[in-house]
Amino acid sequence: MAEAPNQVVVEEHDGQWESHSRLYEAYNELHGLAQEFQTPFDAPAVLVVGHQTDGKSALVEALMGFQFNHVGGGTKTRRPITLHMKFNPQCDSPLCHLISDDSVPQEKSLRQIQEYIEAENMRLERETYQFSSKEIIVRVEYKYCPNLTIIDTPGLIAPAPGPKNRALQAQSRAVESLVRAKMQHKEFIVLCLEDCNDWSNATTRRVVMQIDPELSRTVVVSTKLDTKIPQFARASDVEVFLSPPASVLDGFMLGDSPFFTSVPSGRVGSGHESVYRSNDEFKQAISLREMEDVASLEEKLGRSLSTQERSRIGVSSLKLFLEELLQKRYMDSVPLIIPLLEKEYRSTTRMLNDINQELSTLDEVKLKEKGRAFHDLFLTKLSLLLKGTVVAPPDKFGETLQDERVNGGALIGIDGSQFPLKLIPHFVVRTSITRDIVFPYGQNAGMRLYGGAQYHRAMAEFRFVVGGIKCPPITREEIVNACGVEDIHDGTNYSRSLPTACVIAVAKARDTFEPFLHQLGSRLLHILKRLLPISVYLLQKEGEFLSGHEVFLRRVSSAFNNFAESTERSCHEKCMEDLLSTTRYVTWSLHNKNRAGLRQFLDSFGGAEQPGNGGTDSSTSVQTTETRLADLLDSTLWNRRLAPSSERIVYALVQQIFHGIREYFLASAELKFNCFFLMPVVDKLPALLREDLESAFEDDLDNVFDITNLRHSLGHRKRETEIEMKRIQRLKDKFRKIHEQLSLHQVIPGP
Repeated sequence: MAEAPNQVVVEEHDGQWESHSRLYEAYNELHGLAQEFQTPFDAPAVLVVGHQTDGKSALVEALMGFQFNHVGGGTKTRRPITLHMKFNPQCDSPLCHLISDDSVPQEKSLRQIQEYIEAENMRLERETYQFSSKEIIVRVEYKYCPNLTIIDTPGLIAPAPGPKNRALQAQSRAVESLVRAKMQHKEFIVLCLEDCNDWSNATTRRVVMQIDPELSRTVVVSTKLDTKIPQFARASDVEVFLSPPASVLDGFMLGDSPFFTSVPSGRVGSGHESVYRSNDEFKQAISLREMEDVASLEEKLGRSLSTQERSRIGVSSLKLFLEELLQKRYMDSVPLIIPLLEKEYRSTTRMLNDINQELSTLDEVKLKEKGRAFHDLFLTKLSLLLKGTVVAPPDKFGETLQDERVNGGALIGIDGSQFPLKLIPHFVVRTSITRDIVFPYGQNAGMRLYGGAQYHRAMAEFRFVVGGIKCPPITREEIVNACGVEDIHDGTNYSRSLPTACVIAVAKARDTFEPFLHQLGSRLLHILKRLLPISVYLLQKEGEFLSGHEVFLRRVSSAFNNFAESTERSCHEKCMEDLLSTTRYVTWSLHNKNRAGLRQFLDSFGGAEQPGNGGTDSSTSVQTTETRLADLLDSTLWNRRLAPSSERIVYALVQQIFHGIREYFLASAELKFNCFFLMPVVDKLPALLREDLESAFEDDLDNVFDITNLRHSLGHRKRETEIEMKRIQRLKDKFRKIHEQLSLHQVIPGP
């Protein structure tokens, strides 16, 4: 018997509706997969953006057809709430599932959902950051639900200026950063809410257009229409409000013009403060409010609204538009989702194979081989970084000179001042024995360096800063105190000018230069320790990193850092020995670079004190010089008065000795740090690391690799990866079938 024509139509519609339902469920599952496993795709969704009290949460509830959220003044939403809404005519009451952190759907009542959201908001309010980008995911089926995925975001804040509002200003920045990050997802349709009757006042659009400047994926909605209609005095004002000129609303927004909605106030419940006894009453109130808004607008305009204008008024019009828009996005995205799922499936398969490979190598011999291989590769990377490489990105691992000063310590003199960056003219990077590269200042302080280049820059700054240090000022009191008391009489012996100068010079030099040894050691230790994370990055990049072996890696890291610290201490001690010897016993030929330095110095000083006559012969010149020197000593060194000439001699001697100590200190410190800090990384570290490794292998291999926990961890990762693979495979099959049906039907009508 032939089927009746209407029966065929019904069955065809049922088949299309079933395809539509499967499509929607597939995208819901895709969104959940993206959230749980941080997969590189997002399902199309509607992202609601608006300021506090713009009516975001109330509008979302009106679109859903029931109330569930914490609605009211101030910040009520502190985590984005993702609502997977599904139209189900069989559900007279909302059927809700809360997707927990382990992605297991838990059926909850509306009251339980509301309590959970309120508890999360209160928890975040007590915390430091107060907002979280992690979504609360709720799946809802209901007879009034549209087929939409809506993400409700925290309300943007417009704080008042001034220091007393700093806390609110900080919250404002945090919320805007969170919302902007969500809007970056190109698959999301942005629902931009504006609570204003003047379209030139772009409060929310200002934020939205920073991410979507043309509003090409943005739907603009004017909320609280029922409160705005009474504010218009003339019909022309209403006309401009309903159809704003293109010059006012920039871009090419979705739907071509704004939507206008009103949501009746009042909550659903059984208490005396509740306005509606059921969600059905709430839904009826929304429809009634929509009809009243249309009537009020027509009364203000003095005419009937056109079909186009009516299609922009009310929650029902917005819901229909969003549902059709999202449905089209779903269908358009199906062919693009399948290759992404294929790629993710291949990636997950490789991950599972790697895990199985790791599980198969958890025996003593293979673990030792892996440890030794890692040891050799790690040292290779260290050597590469010291010699010079550009493999590691400078923007991620490099440090500017200012960064280096902040993180590793600045070179600061005894006066507490730091040398200005702009006064450092250049630094030299030694690329070979015979060739240097000189970088001018413009490329110096701002260059992001690491490894050997950063080491040489720090040394160059040390040479420049210390080499420019002048002898600190000398006071009359210091000279008198340095002279002391002669043991054969009761007066101060000002005849000890040279010893006095030595006492002052070495004290000044030690106080001046000793802090620089600590600062240089700290800076170079910081640079050396930075090689560890950069080496790890290079190993990870080349697939040579021992992932999962955290205990072993911590041991290698600890051994390297201990070596770096002990080497720096040892080098610092050698440098201190040099500084102490240089500032304890003054060798004039060393400190003045010349054996005849003292005689020349005094001779020149004596010549300045008592100018001689020119034109004499050599014997007369020598005799005159000796006479002048004897007169100088007689007038300064051998009397008990601290004459001005004595002060000048002491001061000049201190300057001369301090300069000699500085030059020797610079050369000695650089040589020792190169020999006893840098070179041990090359010639001592490999043997020490290998010795530590072999010792650990002999003591307890399980403690080195933490085999028990590693096997447990790999087993857990394997189970998670297998679950992910099954979910991806299931989604692949779903989207393939949907794609086949779309190819046959082309268009699937909504409910």
